[in-house]
Amino acid sequence: MLKRLAALLLAVIASMALLSYAGQRWKPEVLDSVVLHGEGSSFLYPQVQAWSEDIRSSYPWLVINYNPTGSGAGQSAFIKNVVDFAGSDPPLTGEAWARLRGSVVQLPVVIGMVAVVYNVPGVEGLRLDAEVLALIYRGEVEYWDDEAIARLNPGIRLPNERIIVVHRSDSSGTTQVFTLYLHKAAPDLWPQELVGKSPDWPVDYTGRGIGGKGNQGVTELVKKNLYSIGYVEYSYAVKEGLSIALLENREGEYVAPSPEAAQEAAKNALSNLPSSPDGDWSSGFDAVIYAPGRGSYPLTTWSFLLFYKEYPGPKAEAVRTFIEWINTEGQKSVVGGYVPIPEELRSINLKAVEMIRVAER
Repeated sequence: MLKRLAALLLAVIASMALLSYAGQRWKPEVLDSVVLHGEGSSFLYPQVQAWSEDIRSSYPWLVINYNPTGSGAGQSAFIKNVVDFAGSDPPLTGEAWARLRGSVVQLPVVIGMVAVVYNVPGVEGLRLDAEVLALIYRGEVEYWDDEAIARLNPGIRLPNERIIVVHRSDSSGTTQVFTLYLHKAAPDLWPQELVGKSPDWPVDYTGRGIGGKGNQGVTELVKKNLYSIGYVEYSYAVKEGLSIALLENREGEYVAPSPEAAQEAAKNALSNLPSSPDGDWSSGFDAVIYAPGRGSYPLTTWSFLLFYKEYPGPKAEAVRTFIEWINTEGQKSVVGGYVPIPEELRSINLKAVEMIRVAER
């Protein structure tokens, strides 16, 4: 009898140990699936969606649900602690990071590109610079054959048609990247007060500005409106077959978005980044936008995932697993339109795995 009681006691202790997360890796095969809920950047949505499917082949117990509500909404939900993680093209502002300091990590997980797209029949290889784009979005360049556009495109016959200017209607990290590029490359025409996730677009006061929700909304508006121009995440432009403009970079070259052009921009931005995932990324993240370097694409950006440092029960191990997989196997399954992050960034991100812990009750 004593032997049987001892064996039963040992089995209970073993079961309790299996469910303990302190200093141990969870054994998920004996428990139900763990679901991580995230929301935010629509820019990042195609990649997170692909990762959520690919990771199940290695970790069938891990379910990733992600809602592309926009970077602003994602950050808001994250700060209010109503999601498990958020996607955002820009990181937290310095002020927001200071309030959450010590409790969050921010991981740049892919290199992305914003494409300037247009719907002008018969016009291919359109060249644009930040000054002309700023004038278009200010509403001061009204027609496609305006001299400001024509001088950049000798030999191209431009129509005498009014430009329909499309932008995001929601709070958008893609918009913040686009407007920051305009400010960095043409500060006299696009002041700091017009930089942000949802600026007050001057062109709207001319009646030629229209807003679309999410990258998909902008894509659809450009597709159905002749003589329109807009900006979307590169993969949306490629998927929908939209015409993409060549943009002037800091070296005076006109460059189309490509993995090589994005990597060139990233290479020149690494020295400005924090060395820890729980650091303040707000000051250095934009170094990749309008970065120097021959062949660099000026509308290149990182896209971030934001996590807490503490999670209840099995979610802590689920987050550790997700972060580790993204920065190893996940970088081998980056979808078209995005670019894998450099090894230096992966090394920084992987430090977060050891920072994630189970919340004390």
